[in-house]
Amino acid sequence: MLINTDCAEKSDSELVALTLEEQSYFKCLMDRYEPKLKRYILRISNVSLEEAEDILQDVFLKVYKNLNGFDADLKFSSWIYRITHNEVISQHRKAQARPRLTEISEDIIKNIRSEFNLEAEIHNTHLATLISAALDNLKPVHREVLILKFFEEKSYEEISDILKKSTGTVATLIRSAKKEFKEKWPKDNLV
Repeated sequence: MLINTDCAEKSDSELVALTLEEQSYFKCLMDRYEPKLKRYILRISNVSLEEAEDILQDVFLKVYKNLNGFDADLKFSSWIYRITHNEVISQHRKAQARPRLTEISEDIIKNIRSEFNLEAEIHNTHLATLISAALDNLKPVHREVLILKFFEEKSYEEISDILKKSTGTVATLIRSAKKEFKEKWPKDNLV
């Protein structure tokens, strides 16, 4: 029988290998990724919490079913984010809904503020609203690369794996997304 502390000490790769031997270890992977993936789903879509949980359940089913085919040379986190990305797109196409940012933490506000040189005095609640509105008006691919880079703190390589684009393309997308973000940002709120 597995112990929760046993999970915390193991890497994703080790947990994948253990899950292939003993399925109860899959719960460790679920526990590790559930909050992150739920937050990611809510950030890039406009689904309710219940719908996000349904999407997440589908993600975990697909991950479990395909775990034997997981390429151990890849990062598990990139692989599971890619599956989540595909599920959100599939849900988006079905519902033809427009993705919308739903939560912005103070750390994310500081990260974006420093990246875009925004005024330090802007109240965080007001800033969160402005950031959300600007992100909502971006092209979906630009919104997603900014969310992956600044909200999910993924590296260019991880974003490349998730979006199935080269790192050069990811860099170009991030540069274009920053430019579009600055264009959508209210002019009187730029430094």
